[in-house]
Amino acid sequence: MRWKGKKAFVILVCLAFSVLPSARADQKTKEIIVITYDGVINPVASQYIGQNIDYANARDAQALIVELDTPGGLDTSMRTIIKAINRSDVPVVTYVAPSGARAASAGVFITLASHVAAMAPETNIGAAHPVEIGGKLGKTMQEKVTNDAVAYIKSIAALRGRNPQWAERAVRESISSTASEALENGVVNLVAPNLDDLVKKLDGWKTVTASGPRVIRTAGARIIRRPMGFRLRALSILSDPNVAYILMLLGFYGIFFEILSPGAVLPGVIGAISLIVAFYSFQTLPVNYAGFILIVLAIIMFILDVKMASHGALTVGGIISMVIGSMMLFETGGPFLALSMSVVVPAVLITALFFFFTVRLAVKARRRKPVTGVEGMKGETGVASTPVNSQGMVRVHGELWSAWSEEPVGQGEKIEVLQVEGLKLKVRKAQKQ
Repeated sequence: MRWKGKKAFVILVCLAFSVLPSARADQKTKEIIVITYDGVINPVASQYIGQNIDYANARDAQALIVELDTPGGLDTSMRTIIKAINRSDVPVVTYVAPSGARAASAGVFITLASHVAAMAPETNIGAAHPVEIGGKLGKTMQEKVTNDAVAYIKSIAALRGRNPQWAERAVRESISSTASEALENGVVNLVAPNLDDLVKKLDGWKTVTASGPRVIRTAGARIIRRPMGFRLRALSILSDPNVAYILMLLGFYGIFFEILSPGAVLPGVIGAISLIVAFYSFQTLPVNYAGFILIVLAIIMFILDVKMASHGALTVGGIISMVIGSMMLFETGGPFLALSMSVVVPAVLITALFFFFTVRLAVKARRRKPVTGVEGMKGETGVASTPVNSQGMVRVHGELWSAWSEEPVGQGEKIEVLQVEGLKLKVRKAQKQ
């Protein structure tokens, strides 16, 4: 009997240990990935959210929660994010938070496209009318863009079982709703005051992902926060239109300094790097290259004004050209992608003064008479050590030189150097003052 009891105990222990690995495996899968994005929807946003959707799928997480606060952004980046959401096997939960946050423009599309849409109290969603990027759109083209956006947002709303009428009005009429209104109108699924409350409410939530029906299990799940890395944070800063604008001007300054003083190296290196980084920034922004050309034209005018007698007309033209070009450079209907006038005005004035004084000093330096070397001998005076005609000797700067003159010069008379030919000076009698 004792042996049978021991045998049963051993079997139970073995069964317990055999169950442990599967329990641990289940525990590993119960993870919730949380990321936070606050800013314009641009290529950096699409890369950050897309990478974390892939990360959540690789770990088979219970859900990816995106804490979102955005004024909107680029259509291409928005669509890239929505495509990543649609192909995800893991439920993507967009949570408009914290209180005071908003999901406007592109943020509306992303929120509606998510498997679960949630908002914190005192947040709002809406105003999704497409903005004009790269210039003014005609009435027909604006209507086409709006109809395209309406069709897209209605298809998204229908896919996730949300209110298509509200979605259409958000695009056509730019309506906006509070969290409670959005919940009442069937725009979002949940209103939660904080992340912990949201996680509790998600437990047992049923949704459909790319792989089929899925139930979110959040009870006992481990929350993993994935902040934006240094590289993406740096790229996000560079994607700011004001930063891109300043980098472009620094690039022009550096290249100009290098041309002005060949061999200085450092200004040229800084200028080249600044321009390359600025052009990268331009790739993430809706750049109007007519504005860029006007800025280049302004700089050319500043330089020419110093070399030509325009009586300041070119400088005035350059200032006007630069102001217009700066205002056109990132011309959009959204203020979040426009240059700040507090940056443009000082930049224009500093650039005009910079080129005016720098080029003026450079021109003066080039016109100044040389004071050293062979060229510096021209115009210098000395004394004839011997009679000078076809040949002779003169003393200039305390040095004896072979010299010749077209008119006879007597010994001891003062002479003036007209020309240097090798090691021989062409001289004449010094003019009496």
